[in-house]
Amino acid sequence: MTATEMPHPNAPLWSPAPDFARSTNLAWLMQRVGVDSYAALHAWSVRHRRDYWALAIERLGIQFQEPYQNVLGGGGNVESPRWLEGSKLNIVESCFDAPQDSPAIIWQPEVGPLRTFTVRDLALMVDRVASGVARRGFVRGDALALILPMTPWSVAAYLGLIKAGCVVVGIAESFRPREIASRLRVSGARGVITQDILRRGGREWPLYDHVVEAGAPAAIVIPAAERLQANLRPEDCEWDEFIAPQSGFDAVAAVPDDPINILFSSGTTAEPKAMAWTHTTPIKCAADAHFHHDTRPGDVLVWPTSMGWMMGPWLVFASLMNRAAMGLFEGAPTGSEFCRFVKDSRATMLGVVPSIVKAWRERNCTQGIDWSGIRLFSSTGECANAEDMKWLSAQAGGRPVIEYCGGTEIGGAYLTGDVLSPCIPAAFSTPALGLDVVTLDESGQEADEGEMFIVPPSMGLSTQLINADHHEVYFAGVPKGPQGQVLRRHGDRMMRLHCGGWRALGRADDAMNLGGIKVGAAEIERALQSLPGLVETAAIAVAPNGGPSQLVICAVSSAPQPVAGLKAMMQDAIRLELNPLFRIHDVMVLDALPRTASNKVMRRVLRERYLALP
Repeated sequence: MTATEMPHPNAPLWSPAPDFARSTNLAWLMQRVGVDSYAALHAWSVRHRRDYWALAIERLGIQFQEPYQNVLGGGGNVESPRWLEGSKLNIVESCFDAPQDSPAIIWQPEVGPLRTFTVRDLALMVDRVASGVARRGFVRGDALALILPMTPWSVAAYLGLIKAGCVVVGIAESFRPREIASRLRVSGARGVITQDILRRGGREWPLYDHVVEAGAPAAIVIPAAERLQANLRPEDCEWDEFIAPQSGFDAVAAVPDDPINILFSSGTTAEPKAMAWTHTTPIKCAADAHFHHDTRPGDVLVWPTSMGWMMGPWLVFASLMNRAAMGLFEGAPTGSEFCRFVKDSRATMLGVVPSIVKAWRERNCTQGIDWSGIRLFSSTGECANAEDMKWLSAQAGGRPVIEYCGGTEIGGAYLTGDVLSPCIPAAFSTPALGLDVVTLDESGQEADEGEMFIVPPSMGLSTQLINADHHEVYFAGVPKGPQGQVLRRHGDRMMRLHCGGWRALGRADDAMNLGGIKVGAAEIERALQSLPGLVETAAIAVAPNGGPSQLVICAVSSAPQPVAGLKAMMQDAIRLELNPLFRIHDVMVLDALPRTASNKVMRRVLRERYLALP
């Protein structure tokens, strides 16, 4: 191929065929609304937000114990809207409308054959958990932490707690004791459900011991194998002692803005933001899956994640509320074993983090594995590399990759792809239905490149933080939109493409996405602050060739030290104090950190200085 014949980097890798387009969930919505293009549909969903959410609720079959009187209230206060006024519900009751003998979970243990749990099986497990919660003395509003890998038991525990009226505290199983302790403290958790050990790639980690070291309250412990491999404290009990033997449990009624899940999202401070999902947030999850991912009854959704990150609960609601199944793999998702599971589970949608795709491609993990059953991919968590996404699409014969950008505080995406528009690799085609976006430059003017802001309201958007001022974090100091709209800060930098859509440019604040996990620079720097010989450090994220970010530590040392030694010492500190999944790419030693007149570290200057190195 000559240079003139090379495909343009923004050339679509997939376009919808007419027969496919007519069969999509979006086509149903367009017909109901009376529009003939996706652009017109999105514009309608922004002008008529109440009507959009009413139709989404109808399409998903959301069950109410008392019907709503008003889709959206709050007197026009877009910071604190009131969704589904007058109603009572428990969102778990909308998770079991599929045929009782259809698959709900397809699970691959690290040792043993593939197992299928039907909707009936899962519903029974959920009721036994809810009954066990009541029998154990927990009451409505009590917070219990889940520190678990993604398994059928963690899904049952999650839904059972919510059905019993409790609040789930999601804590990633990869966190170390100090980080677990801080999240337990912030959330006020009264109990913990965890596992005795964590298995990954033939190795074992003492998960229960980490929970005990964190000073956790009374724990319910699930054995990873047939027999428990931990000596429990007197106040703790084993899973089989906790769950009740009887089936049947009446879901505790709630108002829509009652919390169901406390999740943590890193920001620009050392303490992660704690925010509550409510009974309306799962509707956002399920609607995004239904319309933007075209999820249908009988589909199988696979997305490597856990209950400590928003995509864990998202996967639960996105699949079950769409009468689909979820595929869960016990083990690391970066090898060929996971790729074989995708085939064996008959996945129709595969969610990825760009770093994982990069690993598959480098190791040729999909060789000889038939992914022709996949109808589409989705990618989230960090900036994608176009070449990696082209490779991914090719593994299933040229299927689309839905880029999906949002966060814990959104309950899904604010910028995404859709199945009616041409798919440009590593690019977004549309704001999510039901909301709009504005890109502003540093002077606060609308621009094709800059920081992207959300035009609220939308179901799923957070309205309060447990440990911070919600207004200060998301609204204070934000300029008005071009039509005078109230804008909501999120922190992503975007570039509009000439061919339509947007491409992600990374974060505009001091947060970063590493391997699909959002973390604040301050959190990393806190883990390094007590290391000997270091005067100060600054963590930055760089992406020399586009795509996933790489972590670079800029360090000022009190005496000359070998860079290799500094890097090893820092990596050990991050592994022990924060999260072993955060890997240092490089260390840059400086005489001093560049600072503004107000003493703020100039991370942009540090990134430019690093990228200019030979």
